[in-house]
Amino acid sequence: MSATPPCPSLSNAKRLVVKIGSALVVDPHKAAPRQEWLASVAEDIALLRQQGTSVTVVSSGAIALARHSLGMTEGVLRLAEKQAAAAVGQIRLAQAWSNALSAQSLTAAQLLLTPEDTEDRRRYLNARATLKTLLELGCVPVINENDTIATAEIRFGDNDRLAARVAQMTDADQLVLLSDIDGLYTADPRTNPEARHLPIIETLTPEIEAMGGAPPPGYSSGGMRTKLLAAGIATRSGCAMAIAIGKTLHPLKALMDGARCSWFLPQAQTPTARKQWIVGSLNPAGEILVDDGAAAALRHGRSLLPAGVLAVKGDFSQGDLVEIVENGGRVLAHGLAAHDAEDTRRLAGHHSTETSQLLGRPGRGEIIHRDDLVML
Repeated sequence: MSATPPCPSLSNAKRLVVKIGSALVVDPHKAAPRQEWLASVAEDIALLRQQGTSVTVVSSGAIALARHSLGMTEGVLRLAEKQAAAAVGQIRLAQAWSNALSAQSLTAAQLLLTPEDTEDRRRYLNARATLKTLLELGCVPVINENDTIATAEIRFGDNDRLAARVAQMTDADQLVLLSDIDGLYTADPRTNPEARHLPIIETLTPEIEAMGGAPPPGYSSGGMRTKLLAAGIATRSGCAMAIAIGKTLHPLKALMDGARCSWFLPQAQTPTARKQWIVGSLNPAGEILVDDGAAAALRHGRSLLPAGVLAVKGDFSQGDLVEIVENGGRVLAHGLAAHDAEDTRRLAGHHSTETSQLLGRPGRGEIIHRDDLVML
């Protein structure tokens, strides 16, 4: 039996992304930033910077900061109300982080991102270049979802997955999700006294993924389920991820000193930057159902050919990212479509040598080439 790999350590991090939720940033009784707590986190970031670690922060809290001042204290907000609150709250959130970081002689830089900024390859590369430059200049980027313009259909909806995408963008080797719980348990410890804490998760198995629960009450919109989705994005990109308690002062320093948490270990083989972008996609444009033979071929590193396609869902274009689904409904891979949805349906079930005849023009014999495909 092989030994359990050692836990990663913040003391060894080169590039770190820290995600912080609304419930940690905002005092719900005062509807104001938790200034003492933010100051302690800024001190932790300064300590990390002294040891040579670049730090990027993904912070929620804009809508929560604005609700009270706008008289939106009751009920679920409509999309337009959320966007209005975000427009007001982003100013307060950015100022709170700027004040806390400047007290440590650190410069904050604000970036607001939508899923389109990470799903569109050109915009992704532009955002990546901006973040790289900010880090080279010694800034601490503070990132949030751009709720003021994102529609309900194209929102991240949680900052856990946004943080994982940012970790990809910055080539981070560690991602920390500060939470109201000190890691992943086999069951909800709030309701099950026999729940067991998992300090190290080597692989995201279906059993581990099934441990995700519903979002906790309060401001948070994520919950354990979105944290596990973030772990999948991060670890497939070669980034270790920790879920750690964030309520106390100096939560990052506590983690450096050995506070209990759950570490998700990165995959041994890290895909190229382009394939990291493919595997981390949050909004596939369509779905391709494949038979067992095609699924086996994909697992052996081959391209997806027309003969193995059973069905096609969605209205995607050539070059769009799609999911490949095997019998039973499990998502097997992500890939970039070599043909649009209509042509893919036309080719489904046929031999690749029939491509030109079926399309009435020359065309690629693969549905998705292996160079444009990443297994999940």
